[in-house]
Amino acid sequence: MFESAELGHRLSRADYAAIEPELRTALLEAQFRLLESKAFATVILINGIDGAGRGETVNLLHEWMDPRHMQVHAFDNPSEEERERPFMWRFWRALPPRGKIGVLFGNWYSEPLGDRAQGRIKKARLDQHLSEFNRFEAMLAAEGVLLVKFWFHLSRAGQKKRLKALEANPDTRWRVRDSDWLVYKEYERYREVAEHVLRRTSTGLAPWIIVDGSDPQFRAVKVGRTLLDGLQRKLDALEKGFRTRQTAPPLAPPVDQRNLLNALVLRQPMEKKDYDKQLERLQGRLALAVRSDAFAARSLVLVFEGMDAAGKGGAIRRVTQALDTRQYHVVPIAAPSDEERAQPYLWRFWRRVPRDGKVAIFDRSWYGRVLVERVEGFCSEADWMRAYAEINDFEDQLVSAGAVVVKFWLSVSPEEQLKRFHDREAEAFKRYKITEEDWRNREKWPLYEPAVCDMIDRTSTENAGWTLVEADNKYFARVKILSTLVERLEAALGH
Repeated sequence: MFESAELGHRLSRADYAAIEPELRTALLEAQFRLLESKAFATVILINGIDGAGRGETVNLLHEWMDPRHMQVHAFDNPSEEERERPFMWRFWRALPPRGKIGVLFGNWYSEPLGDRAQGRIKKARLDQHLSEFNRFEAMLAAEGVLLVKFWFHLSRAGQKKRLKALEANPDTRWRVRDSDWLVYKEYERYREVAEHVLRRTSTGLAPWIIVDGSDPQFRAVKVGRTLLDGLQRKLDALEKGFRTRQTAPPLAPPVDQRNLLNALVLRQPMEKKDYDKQLERLQGRLALAVRSDAFAARSLVLVFEGMDAAGKGGAIRRVTQALDTRQYHVVPIAAPSDEERAQPYLWRFWRRVPRDGKVAIFDRSWYGRVLVERVEGFCSEADWMRAYAEINDFEDQLVSAGAVVVKFWLSVSPEEQLKRFHDREAEAFKRYKITEEDWRNREKWPLYEPAVCDMIDRTSTENAGWTLVEADNKYFARVKILSTLVERLEAALGH
């Protein structure tokens, strides 16, 4: 795969001097077209052999383009805060918004590649990472991101020559570390692993661009022209109104009209006296669980979804009553802000992932894409269809990083919902809870019901299953939620 990059490509200084002014002008123009349109974000991955000119090339791009709209992130060893989140958390946070360009050194490929080359992980674990990266990059492409992946390459002899030249110059000696020479000694091993990584992750949506790093003029023009071509092609296509069309098979309703929701018996018995007794007992168990030493190395993510007036707020309050206020955060999810709309859909939820020993409670969640956005037509069918897999992947990463994910759907009958709406209108201190939007959503009940059933069917996994809560009786619903939460958490902690 690297053979063509080891040919020793050269570009004379005279040819470079003729190309450079026109290229940098065109790049700057494309950058401002992107900034003005805010049509998509651009993510540039910088990877490759030590000494192949990665840093120098990015510095040159900074010189050629407007650095105010180009964000460069260099990732080193993860911090304590980063280690307490899923592996991809810190990279999600670095994604640029639409209209901007992000350059990522030491990105998601660096650590797994180095770990495999040095024997710290097995090939199966590396391949698991690579599959995750392919899914992540497919999601970025579907969200409209232009992803440009550069691998800067040198032959072993070329790397040795480059490192010695840097060491010989007092101005550049600082760039060469002992670790660079250690990697040089293991060159063939790194090359072997890198070839495997690039072959597994060079896809039609996000191919790798191999850059011969032996000649600074050649590599600068290669990178500049590749980036320019990607920007211009995408900008031109969008200005012409062209968008990739995606189709998906329809989700057919059951022939007998029986589904997960209408099969529930929503009015379950429970008296206030029994409720009070169980509530105190369950809150006590929850408090002990989250204060335990075992929980200090875990986190808890709670998801509450349900029809309007199903009792999500009351259930959340019964959970938080058992927790230290410093330990949890309730995240109410409403329509996305302008900042959030400029990012991939899951970005605003990745920002809220809790660290070890903490609890994040989502009052509505990432499932809005397959519920309200689907029903209201705020996104395309292709968007909400792909969201099922993206959500499952997100939750799998949470669980793999130590989070306990518990999801509740609170189901209430139309009759009980109507009663609660009227009760809210009658009580001054509850009137704020009822809006015209609630009444409008009620009229769309027949559309929401199949969307909910599809959501539960496609996202109830072994790592993060849904609990359906019969919520016509609030006492019963709250006890079921707390008992389910306590049992899941205690099982995860080994209590």
